[in-house]
Amino acid sequence: MPSAFDTSFAGRTYPPSEPYEVGRETIREFSRAVGAEAGDGLTAPPTFPIVLSMHAERQVIDDPGLGFDFSRVLHRDQRFEAVRPIRSGDRLVVEIEVLAAAVVDGNDVLTLRGRVREADGDALVCTTTSTLVSRHDSGLEEDGK
Repeated sequence: MPSAFDTSFAGRTYPPSEPYEVGRETIREFSRAVGAEAGDGLTAPPTFPIVLSMHAERQVIDDPGLGFDFSRVLHRDQRFEAVRPIRSGDRLVVEIEVLAAAVVDGNDVLTLRGRVREADGDALVCTTTSTLVSRHDSGLEEDGK
């Protein structure tokens, strides 16, 4: 069981992820999964950056000091701000920042911002924002009530 949720993590930034090279087949698979037009696989759908961001967010979620119980998570909000399209052959990294960490009505609420950048030039490609809610364990499930 995770430790208590530590709201002092707000403002913390984690190191950039390892470079990720975007492939045509990955773009096609993602396009099919979200019901987007697969096209020639050269340009990714606008929500493709979630593939990279979710992977990079793991370093925050798995940080034992944060105490965030991912097994009880609901996605509350997700946003993308594109600077340019992601294309096959791009090598990208993601830096994650904890924008907010709060307890709301007994639930742990975590907002993360991912800055997706070119691995070889550091130019910003996209910003992602995800708000996750880890529901409070009310004990109802154990009692069956």
